[in-house]
Amino acid sequence: MTTPAITRTGRGDPAGGRAAPPAVLVEGVSRTYGSGARAVHAVRDVSFSVAPGQLVALVGRSGSGKTTLLNCIGGLDRPDAGRVVVSDRVVTELSEKGLVALRRDVVAFVFQTFGLVPVLSAAENVGLPLRLRRARTAEREARVELLLALVGLSDHARQRPGELSGGQQQRVAIARALANSPRLLIADEPTGALDSETGQSIMRLLRAVVRSEGMTAIVSTHDPVMMELADRVLHLSDGRLVEGHPVGGSVTGDSVLESPADERP
Repeated sequence: MTTPAITRTGRGDPAGGRAAPPAVLVEGVSRTYGSGARAVHAVRDVSFSVAPGQLVALVGRSGSGKTTLLNCIGGLDRPDAGRVVVSDRVVTELSEKGLVALRRDVVAFVFQTFGLVPVLSAAENVGLPLRLRRARTAEREARVELLLALVGLSDHARQRPGELSGGQQQRVAIARALANSPRLLIADEPTGALDSETGQSIMRLLRAVVRSEGMTAIVSTHDPVMMELADRVLHLSDGRLVEGHPVGGSVTGDSVLESPADERP
């Protein structure tokens, strides 16, 4: 039932010794809504692992279970069966208090709808998670300045969301997600509300921040650019991992598509 982790040569353990524990482990996860004839089997017996530092693209048609699976991984929803482990924390066994701590300290989310606070400036939106963590003012301001520079918005720090384009708002949302230095970034269709050109720039930005921040990321997407940039592609259909046609790679192992992102400059 468990899909073995697939890692590129030299990834995860440059010294060639024992591989690092997975950053994300999903074992036999299922999630059903309703019961009887009206039951919706959103996720069905899904298993895979993600190595530290990998960017994984999760692809599939609308209604294939991508959002439900991401919510189970990030602790926003509880599966009916199976186990999820993120950075050595068994997510499926955490209390509500433990899930709050997980989402505050370990996992960060980027959504299609941005989710920015309209009355706050870009800098204030990015700094909000640090305020909730009661970070010192100097630490918060330095981190916000660094993150806005990272996403290319240093000159827009004082502007409110309504004064920014859609692409700029998503950049602010990404910077905010990085505020507390999460170990796992979960992005659910982050370019769904953007035009093609802006979406491509956001996808490349995600690839860059995953590398610069040294985190792991799982991104649900229909965008072929993200599939090309990803280290791995997982194809979900009717709630199950299935084999599919790779973009820039070949089918490897159990329903995992590898793309040669490491070979690009």
